[in-house]
Amino acid sequence: MRSVFVFPAGGRAETVASLDQHLPQHRDPWSLDGNLYIDIDDEESGQFFSDWDPDEVAVLVAAVGHHPGWAVQIDISGRIDGTAEIHRLVAQLLQHGGVAFDDYSDHPWTLQEIESGTVIGGLRFFDFRTYHELQCEH
Repeated sequence: MRSVFVFPAGGRAETVASLDQHLPQHRDPWSLDGNLYIDIDDEESGQFFSDWDPDEVAVLVAAVGHHPGWAVQIDISGRIDGTAEIHRLVAQLLQHGGVAFDDYSDHPWTLQEIESGTVIGGLRFFDFRTYHELQCEH
C-alpha cells in the first residue's frame, strides 16, 4: 500500500464536503473504486505525525505556514498503478492551495508542480517507478 498525505488550504469541513460530493456512496472513510482509501487523519487521534521524521514536519510547517492538525490520508492499492486516480483526487483537494506529500520524496508538492510534472530530486509527484529504479541502482 502506498500513501499520500494532502494538506488542503481550505478548512476540514470544506474538505469533507468536497469528498462527500465526489464520493457520495463511500463516506468516512471514503473509497474510490475500492482502490483508493481516503480518510481524515488528525492529531486528536494520537497517531498523526507519529511516524514522520521531525525534519519532514519542519518542511511541512514551512510550506503551509503553520503546524497543521489534520490531513487527508490516501492509501493506494498495489493492485493498480493509481497515478491517474491520485492525480485527479489530489487536484480536487488542492484546488484552493495547500500541499501533498507522497511516499517517495520529502518535498511538499503544490498542485502547479504536480500538474506540470515538475522534477525534484529526480522524481515527479507519486513517481514510484523512478523511485524504485533509483533504489535498484544503489
